Amino acid sequence: MDRQIKAAVLTLGCRVNQYESDAIMQELAKRGVLICKSDDVCDIYVINTCSVTAESDRKSRQFIRRCISKNPDAVIIVTGCYSQLNPDEVKKIEGVDFICGNNGKSSIPDKALELLKEKKETSSYMPEIYVRHFDSMSVGAPMTRSRAFIKIEDGCESKCAYCIIPYARGYVRSETPEKIIDEIKEIVAEGCFEVVMTGIETASYGKDFQNGYSLSDLLTEANNVAGLKRIRLGSLDPASITKSFVDKISTLDKVMPHFHISMQSGSTKTLNRMRRKYNIDMALENINYLKKSIPDVMLTADIITGFPGETDEDFNETLDFFRKNHFLRVHIFPYSKRKGTPAATMNDQVPESIKSERLHKLDALEKEIRTSLLDGFVKSHPTTEVLFESFDGEYVLGHTPNFIEVKAKSNKALDGIFATVKPVSSDSDYVYAELV
Repeated sequence: MDRQIKAAVLTLGCRVNQYESDAIMQELAKRGVLICKSDDVCDIYVINTCSVTAESDRKSRQFIRRCISKNPDAVIIVTGCYSQLNPDEVKKIEGVDFICGNNGKSSIPDKALELLKEKKETSSYMPEIYVRHFDSMSVGAPMTRSRAFIKIEDGCESKCAYCIIPYARGYVRSETPEKIIDEIKEIVAEGCFEVVMTGIETASYGKDFQNGYSLSDLLTEANNVAGLKRIRLGSLDPASITKSFVDKISTLDKVMPHFHISMQSGSTKTLNRMRRKYNIDMALENINYLKKSIPDVMLTADIITGFPGETDEDFNETLDFFRKNHFLRVHIFPYSKRKGTPAATMNDQVPESIKSERLHKLDALEKEIRTSLLDGFVKSHPTTEVLFESFDGEYVLGHTPNFIEVKAKSNKALDGIFATVKPVSSDSDYVYAELV
């Protein structure tokens, strides 16, 4: 091929998928491939799929077919959770060239170029996921300068009743601290000063090590990296936010005062049916200690509505829980049956109409709480620091340390720049500020 090879990587799902996609793009670029947008006509398409809900499965198939229709002669590679769980379904889609499991994504760049030279019948590479070997990848210099994701852990062994992901990701396995710290240093050297440490179950980092090294130890090491300004974390199980963990991280000045809590419900009865590792009393105790120990902390959360057996009383307990705890944002999902999980065959499945009704009620409450929190932030913060990330031609947009979204008028982009701003007003989504 005389001209430069073009490739696009499409990503569905979580931050771990985003990290892995970024790493694939970096490796393709190192091999001389031009990275393009998904709507461009490319020679190579990599679709990094998700399977957390039935809707994720549908979108994964849609993305695959869209790429095939864009260029029927392109090399089509499908990876991620949907392909790990349903390789036979993917193989039935005419035009797919290679199906890769979650534990083999580091092989994709070389495989893509190999297939471009000589297409073969659809093949697959599905390494065992029930292993302790970490499929090491690296983003190096991030694709954008504002924030870099770092995958520190893979796998989950919690086996919650509703979740298919442990079957798609396998055992907990952790990247070495040395590799993670080296990657952070490389990212900082390239001019990116905020990192997000993420994993399938972030709090399980180090559980597969024999020396007792844990997530708080890693955060302590990262906090000492010269030039790094902000450290954020992927979602945390409420059971992992122990007093000892909070005591350690509250002393680290680069760990930002924002945490995403994987709550799923505000009802102990529902949590028990979900097979979660905590009840509401434990969650409240840990959350209250976190708020007491870290000034100005903001929390966000995940919630599932309409889990099998969830009664009106259970749902009202969830509403009360969120009223008391003032989460800045809540990612709300109606329960989705996943074949192969215990919840899929439970009695008392909740009708879709009720799931939707409860979702809308939670959504309205979330908006009400966020509006109040943002108004309070404006009144209590004469100034604040923002890392700007995007520009729409009129406003630059970024986040405060506690992850409040801020818009400020500007005549130019400030991507990757830290700036002091004066909050002046807010609505239900943003704080509006003036550049100081």
